[in-house]
Amino acid sequence: MLENKEDKNNKGRKKFEIKELETDVLIIGGGTAGCYAAITLGKNSDLSVIVAEKANIKRSGCLAAGINAINAYNVKGRVPQDYVDYAAKDANGIVRHDLLITAANRFNEITAEVEKLGLVILKDENGEYVARGNRNIKINGENFKPILADAVKKTKNVRVLNTLNITDLLVKDGKVYGAVGFSIKKEEVFVIRAKKVIISTGGAAGLYKPNNPGFSRHKMWYPPFNTGAGYAMGILAGAEMTTFEMRFIALRCKDTIAPVGTIAQGVGAKQVNSRGMVYEDKYGLTTSERVYGTVRENQLGNGPCYLKTSGISEEESESLLKAYLNMAPSQTLKWIESGKNPSEQDVEIEGTEPYIVGGHTASGFWVNTNRETTINGLYAAGDVAGGCPQKYVTGALAEGEIAALDIISKLADKKNINCGKIDENVENFLNEQKNQIIKQYEKIRNTEAKRFSTEDMEEGMQKIMDEYAGGISTNYQFNEKQLNLAKQKIDQLIELSDELSAENMHDLMFAYELKERLIVCKSLIEHLFFRKETRWHSFNENLDYPETDENYFKYVNSRLVNGELKVFMREIVKEEKYEHSN
Repeated sequence: MLENKEDKNNKGRKKFEIKELETDVLIIGGGTAGCYAAITLGKNSDLSVIVAEKANIKRSGCLAAGINAINAYNVKGRVPQDYVDYAAKDANGIVRHDLLITAANRFNEITAEVEKLGLVILKDENGEYVARGNRNIKINGENFKPILADAVKKTKNVRVLNTLNITDLLVKDGKVYGAVGFSIKKEEVFVIRAKKVIISTGGAAGLYKPNNPGFSRHKMWYPPFNTGAGYAMGILAGAEMTTFEMRFIALRCKDTIAPVGTIAQGVGAKQVNSRGMVYEDKYGLTTSERVYGTVRENQLGNGPCYLKTSGISEEESESLLKAYLNMAPSQTLKWIESGKNPSEQDVEIEGTEPYIVGGHTASGFWVNTNRETTINGLYAAGDVAGGCPQKYVTGALAEGEIAALDIISKLADKKNINCGKIDENVENFLNEQKNQIIKQYEKIRNTEAKRFSTEDMEEGMQKIMDEYAGGISTNYQFNEKQLNLAKQKIDQLIELSDELSAENMHDLMFAYELKERLIVCKSLIEHLFFRKETRWHSFNENLDYPETDENYFKYVNSRLVNGELKVFMREIVKEEKYEHSN
């Protein structure tokens, strides 16, 4: 029998096994916020929950390597409003006070809860938590994430799907109905229908050329596996985003990219230049100013810059060696290999490449007070949620809890009792949407390798962002001419990304991680271009507009409308409770 043309064209093509699942709540991302949302849902309801995690929740997200302090806590003598005031000042006022206060109100209660789960918190002779400054307490947090993961696994009605990479939301008329993704190990596609969805996928790393090249390029401040996936799927679905132009650049120990806060706060080390001058007071003490001062001192020929640890006590020196084993053992190893303890040498510091992360700055989804996005039924928690900077781990836990409790309330409401029922027209639309997503997977899996690999294009993207959108090589500075070039070149890469190929499902994940980063880059460039001022030195160092302009004391937000990204401003929210009105 003759073979028809269609059969011939399809011969050898990769096909996926399609798995269709239903749940009350889908949590995309099993990091800090996602885990605590699942725990909260299980503890306070009988709702069915699926946690979809690209890696494995035991060691995924920002807590993967552990931490040695809770950085957002109301220590004795401090109240939640003190924390709000600190975060607002650090962000030069571009914050959501309603989000900050609702998180800060939960810091201490949530800390006590995770201690019950098994987290070791250091205590003094009186049984009080050991404070590190005005807002921090010391912990032994190497196993923080396994503790959360274990609690999730023990939670009723919660199903964890590890190695499942969610790429697209199912959305119709501004309402979410679930999501689609694929296994990174098997030729399987998952279509998960849900009444409510929480995105907790973290922020975006790897947009810019990093500090360390080649084999060491993943030795960075933020997890290299956090690609901005949640931002990208939200942007494509029409969700409103906020404050992407408030990039985050971490001040870190040179080469190891280990945290500096443990040194600065733990032993009171000052920032000094190569001439021994303390320069931190000259430029300011906000997070962005500490980075900016270091950049400027190097530009002026006064580098390298250091944290002055020489002269600290042997006891303090020993405490630093131990503290870094909890989260950045490479720094401890560097001290040991040098043959000198921290008390015998200063620690050289540098800024990292920029990131988009809502846990330290205010960038992310635009949400209401209960963390629901502008897409009905879609919530954002943790680093992916905007408006609430300096939230750190306890803030991520708090937002997971806030979102979960609101979902429980909404699904218990009689008006929402039938929210899972869908009419035929919507069903047909969602099925077509699902099929288009799967066709895109199939296209990449069945495309032969072209001129450029995923890795080639990723390096090209990072070079573009570094040189034209304010990366390390330009001292984080940019102008409008450069941003226009960045936009043109990123658009070219987005076009080229349609030719990506993947030999296996793991390669398919890499292809989507590149696509996600490119979408975030495009949005970031538009935000940087729109804010015609320099509000945060280094974070948005606009050479065309080097001063602060109070006309821009507003949020810069964006939304994809008919394929075009529309950027606009919103007034500062002053209400205690904010609800979306448009």
